[in-house]
Amino acid sequence: MTRTTPPRPLDVEALFPELAAHRGTTTRLHPRPGSPGVTDSSVGGPLLWPADEPWPVCTEPHGRARGRRPEDIRRYREVLADAWRRDPVSGPTDEERRLLRELDREHRIPDLADTDPVPMIGFAQLYRRDLPDLPPGPPGCDLLQLFWCPFDRHGRTGYGMSLDVRWRDAAAVTDVLAEQPLPPVVGYEGYVPAPCVLHPEQVRTYPFAGLLPDELRERIDVWEGDDEEEEDEDEDQTPRARYQYDLSIPPGWRVGGFASWHLTDPAPMDCLSCATPMRLLVTVDSSEWDGGSGSWRPVEQAGLRPHPHALPTEVTVGRAGELNVFSCPADPAHPPRWSVQ
Repeated sequence: MTRTTPPRPLDVEALFPELAAHRGTTTRLHPRPGSPGVTDSSVGGPLLWPADEPWPVCTEPHGRARGRRPEDIRRYREVLADAWRRDPVSGPTDEERRLLRELDREHRIPDLADTDPVPMIGFAQLYRRDLPDLPPGPPGCDLLQLFWCPFDRHGRTGYGMSLDVRWRDAAAVTDVLAEQPLPPVVGYEGYVPAPCVLHPEQVRTYPFAGLLPDELRERIDVWEGDDEEEEDEDEDQTPRARYQYDLSIPPGWRVGGFASWHLTDPAPMDCLSCATPMRLLVTVDSSEWDGGSGSWRPVEQAGLRPHPHALPTEVTVGRAGELNVFSCPADPAHPPRWSVQ
């Protein structure tokens, strides 16, 4: 099914013609629950992974022997969704609530050491043929596959994510791994995606305001300040669009375009191997839209509330934020970098 972004509330280039020089595109993925196959671009679907190639694992030292089982998380979601679909007022029955409590239990895996290899979760695969804004990979590669460790216990703080980004030539995979590994337990249910098919849509985008030239950014700030004053004077007036939430960067999963830096100040993302400024590869978002970005809600879902309709993947990044993954344009084989916003 097609997903269509509504026209922007106003023509931002008519207000600020200089923005035309900064205009770009991004491809919204619009993931929705479905049954993707290995030859499909997907979130949470099976990956086109060679049977003779080792599956990515995390060996960084951290606790990994206690958490929820992936199969319990998926069953929990099914039971809860079925209950609310059947009875939107009361939801689960007493028997279902007992089952949900059981499925919500943490389990301990005996004798699993802090450095034992734990399978990473393949959370997305993206074919270039489907996504016009997917940045190029290494020569001959047309398929991007993304993995993460299901525990937030990495890096300098000990509370960070660990990602693995793989590019491959899809045509070179002839014998596909049938049983794809999963970790016995996960530390965070938001790392277990629901299987989703994609409905790609290319849309116009503009840089994060903090990265625009100073004079242009200041004029946008003044315009938005004037808008707030007008809204205070007339509560019945339809609010005008805001650059950050309505006119520049769409929410949701997407590839290419510009990264948002709404949680932190913009930070340099230079390749650690060659110092080349990196570009946005993919954005993983906890929601497709919310109360502050409702103007991006697809026209096919007009009138629907954010919960549960804007949460198709069941993925949650941080505290309902987004993950921006960057790649090196000089050599896409260089290690990626990422930022959580």
